[in-house]
Amino acid sequence: MRTIKLPEPPFGSVGTPEIFEAGVYCVIRRAIIIGNGFAGAENQCIGLVRALGLAKQSSFYRVIRPRGGINEWLLWLPVSLHKRVDYIIKWVFGHPLHQRTFGGQKLVPLPAENGRSVGLSSVLEPDSKHIATLAHETFDKEGPLLVVASGRDTISLASSIKRFAPQNVFVVQIQHPRTHLNRFDLVVTPKHDYYPLTPQGQQETSQFLRRWITPREPPERHVVLTTGALHQADATALRVAATTWHDELAPLPKPLLVVNIGGPTRHCRYGADLAKQLAFSLQCVLASCGSLRISFSRRTPRKVTNIILKEFSHHPKVYIWDGEDPNPHMGHLAWADAFVITADSVSMLSEACSTGKPVYVIGAERCTWKFKAFHKALQDRGVVRPFKGKEDMSESWSYPPLNDTAEAAARVRLALAERGWTLRPS
Repeated sequence: MRTIKLPEPPFGSVGTPEIFEAGVYCVIRRAIIIGNGFAGAENQCIGLVRALGLAKQSSFYRVIRPRGGINEWLLWLPVSLHKRVDYIIKWVFGHPLHQRTFGGQKLVPLPAENGRSVGLSSVLEPDSKHIATLAHETFDKEGPLLVVASGRDTISLASSIKRFAPQNVFVVQIQHPRTHLNRFDLVVTPKHDYYPLTPQGQQETSQFLRRWITPREPPERHVVLTTGALHQADATALRVAATTWHDELAPLPKPLLVVNIGGPTRHCRYGADLAKQLAFSLQCVLASCGSLRISFSRRTPRKVTNIILKEFSHHPKVYIWDGEDPNPHMGHLAWADAFVITADSVSMLSEACSTGKPVYVIGAERCTWKFKAFHKALQDRGVVRPFKGKEDMSESWSYPPLNDTAEAAARVRLALAERGWTLRPS
């Protein structure tokens, strides 16, 4: 961070230099992002920081859980306790000790797509006291620190930073932290997280389990409700992607249909049956498509990919991303004329619905619980339609795009103003 040098007011000057208008103590020029290793959560943090204009003044930290073996059964433990248990197990059974340090500064790899978005090649493992001390000691020169975190594993860290340096930080927690929302300055969460409080949600939950379900009480004033997930696919990013992918995607015959296939989740279950339904429906619309491009996610089961590959891998109109070449996802968002997306991914649907282009969903009827409420909200807004295989892809339709990231950023600015702070990127 560069030191801010206060200019001397010229003799006899009537005006006041900009730096004196609010004072360095009231201006946020830097941010810290705390991720959990999951792209869906981390992209929300990065997207919000981008929307606030602080991407180039941000530092990235990531909470790291032990992985492999018995650790996959210990994910329900708090991160700090999980690390201690893993350390003891490795010590008792003679395994090599961790390469990582507890709360230290050990560098860990950062996936390329995340590294490019924030301009970093690696991230640090966070320590709440270290970050709070940094915010306190640099406050006089650098002003307040914005902290943006997302995911269950980041909750205790973000809240501890707020507790250790309440006068020096503004903490935004993305995704619902379940209880004690007053630990954060702002909470950003989708409306469907409050499905458990609806009459239907109450009927689907036993009295015993209600205390363990997010959330426990209606949203407070400092809770920002979104329709979907925050993301990085803003207008600037799409313009850059349009240029980057121009040579590969611009020449393709139109209309270009992009198909994004995720993977089954606890509340959106499917397998080979949905893959066969998708393959049949895509065959039905191919005649009205100029080009078809298909992408799988890391969660896509092998049995699903095998069905799609068998059906389309040799079709002249179809390109299937193999996961090896550069990820065309942003290029697809920029150049596609329409999308077909499996219902399991809130992130992929949120990104596609921010383009204003036709978005078709397959498998929404298989979703339960709050994800059913999410799909209903999208349909009620007219931003998605079910994919039936009877569509004419040459016929387009539009809608007011989802703008959750920009709206959340506006709420952050408003909350800062209420505190007497402002946000001014360097």
